[in-house]
Formats: sequence, structure tokens, C-alpha cells
Amino acid sequence: MKPLDGIKVLDLTRVLAGPYCTALLADLGAEVIKLEPPRGDDYRHIGPFLDGDSALFSLNNRGKKSIALNLKDPEGLALAQQIATGCDVVVENFRPGVADKIGLGPDTLRAQNAGLIYARVSGFGQTGPFKDLPAYDLVVQAMSGLMAATGEEGGAPLKTGESVADLMGGLFGSWAILAALVNRGRTGQGAVLDIAMYDALYSLLTTSHALHFYAGQTPERVGNRHPLSTPFGCFATRDGQVVIAVLTPAQFARLADLIGQPDLPQDARFGTDSLRTRHEPALKACIEAWSAKQTTEDAMIALAEAQLPSAPIWSIAEASTSAHAKARTLVQHGARPLVGQPVWFDGEKPMAQTPAPGLSADATRILSDFCDVDAARLALLRDKGVVL
Repeated sequence: MKPLDGIKVLDLTRVLAGPYCTALLADLGAEVIKLEPPRGDDYRHIGPFLDGDSALFSLNNRGKKSIALNLKDPEGLALAQQIATGCDVVVENFRPGVADKIGLGPDTLRAQNAGLIYARVSGFGQTGPFKDLPAYDLVVQAMSGLMAATGEEGGAPLKTGESVADLMGGLFGSWAILAALVNRGRTGQGAVLDIAMYDALYSLLTTSHALHFYAGQTPERVGNRHPLSTPFGCFATRDGQVVIAVLTPAQFARLADLIGQPDLPQDARFGTDSLRTRHEPALKACIEAWSAKQTTEDAMIALAEAQLPSAPIWSIAEASTSAHAKARTLVQHGARPLVGQPVWFDGEKPMAQTPAPGLSADATRILSDFCDVDAARLALLRDKGVVL
């Protein structure tokens, strides 16, 4: 199944947020044309490398076609404009105002194609006092409230391991594009979409919002615990750790039975979730009196039999090679491993079937299809440095 079969996307983006957005569209069957500068996307030059190709670039540009144009040359810009107006969607992540300045902004392009969906992915959005700030993932995490609430109790703020601000910007970008495509199908009208990594990440902090706006509390750093529910965290075993997440009274009663302390729910310290959270160190000691005597494997068997949400802590290698990962096709194994979008459609999982393209590998076909450029003109354009 290819839900976006026939949809053409011009990808003017680089690094992570924008390329991740368009990679998701490629997974769903869209034809994504990646327009790069002559030196290529910055991610082509960041390791780790496999056979000279960046792994980061490869994973986030799967299923795309590439053309490299010199946009400082009037002919290169004209070709880019022609490709753009022949597409359904344009995605860019230049600094605010840059696309308009160089002639690839929404007003210019939508004058030729009113149905064009133009998505702008940036750090802080196209408006507001922060719009011109340079924004990498760390900057957005720091200013969103996420870092302030992340880290060990009493410790320093920490960023999450992955670039979640970039990825959420890309994810919400693809989400907005799909909604705009549906609306265009109803009305015939395109749209200009303003997606900010900052807005996207901030919107996800629902526990912090609940504490701040409704409880009047400042979210505190609690490590792997949950600020509102207990027990909810990591517990030592004889040979490692397991995570246990208990939310309901019934789950807590089953856990108490499992660890041989069935009277815990009647203990005045542990009768409610808020009390358990207040007395978390004492409750953790009760649980680890049991878990520390178990191997991780034995603890997991017992917790599963008690139907308690729990898990071992796996490395990426373990997560990637589990029987469940294989059953869910988390990794597509071909010439190189690819990880695509995670959703199944009627028992099928759409994923890009081709690896990331070489720099300008598809220039001949793209210029022929969108601009009627023949071989003779292409040779001239290459001689002049307009096309790589």
C-alpha cells in the first residue's frame, strides 16, 4: 500500500527536522525530490560513515531522489522554481525569510500553483521574538521546559539522548502536510504551514503542563520515576535492572502479592498514589528486597505472570534483533539496514524501498520530467556549474 502514491514533494531541507519529515512522506509512497546545494546536504558530511556514505544522511533520506543545483545562478533558481510549481508539496527549513529572499518563498511559488502546500520547518517558527535565533535540538530542548524537568533528583538538567525536538518538528510537519492534502482534496486550495520545533516539543510536555497550569507546581527532576505515579521506575535485580510501571490500585495490589508483602496497600504510607510518591524511597526498598534476589529473566517472568507493566532495559542491538522487532519489521534489511515509519495499513507496512540517493544522482530524470531539459541542454548546464 502506498497512500501517497502520485504525490510529488520538493524537499529543500537539510540536516534532520526537514529530512525526517519528507522521509516519512517517502515511506508512504510520495515521490520526494531532494534539492541540494552542489556540496550536498550538511548531513552527508557527518559520520558515522559506511563505504563513504553518512549513516545519518542515509537513514533520514531513504526513498528520495536527488538533484544538486546552484541556486545563486539565475538558471539554477529558474529550474528550482519550475520543479517546485510542478509539485504538490514544498518543504523548506531555511532560516525565516531566506526562502522568500532567494525566490523560493510561498508567495512566488503559489502564484504559479494555487494548490501548492508549502511547509516551513524551523526552530522557533516564522513569527515571534525568537524566530531568528539559531536553533539546534539542544537549544530547543533547553528553552522548551523539557531539560528543566529531565535528570536525576537533585542533579543537573539533562537533554534526552535523541534529537527529539528535530524529530517532533519533522513528525508534526508530515502530520500537517497530510491534513493539508486532505483539505486540498475538499477545497482545491493549498496552504502555507508554519511548523516550529519549539512549538512541537512544548506541546508534548503534558505532565509538566498539568503540574504547572492546574496544580500550581514546578515540575521537578525525578530521574526515571514518574512525578505523579509510584512505583514507576528502575529496580535492581541480581544481574541488572528492570523497570516496573504501576498506575492502578489493582496493579499495586498484584505487585504487593508478588513480592510477598500483600498488606502494602493497607500501609498508611502507601494507600494512594500521592502517598506512594511521597514515600517513594521506602516503597522502592520494599520492592528491591524482592527484585534484588531475582535474576532479570526470573523477575520478568514473574512480573509478566502478574500482568504488571514491566521490561528489561535493552540496548539498541537487543531492541533491533528481538523476535518482536522482526515480527513488526522495525528494520528493513537490504543492502543497508533502513528504519522507516512505524504504522501498519491493513496489514501492510509502507516503507521506502530504495536507499538514500547519491548527490544529484537523479538530475537527468528530474530535469527531463519537470523542465523538459534534454541531454544537450543538460550538458551545457553542467558545464556552467548550474547542475552538478
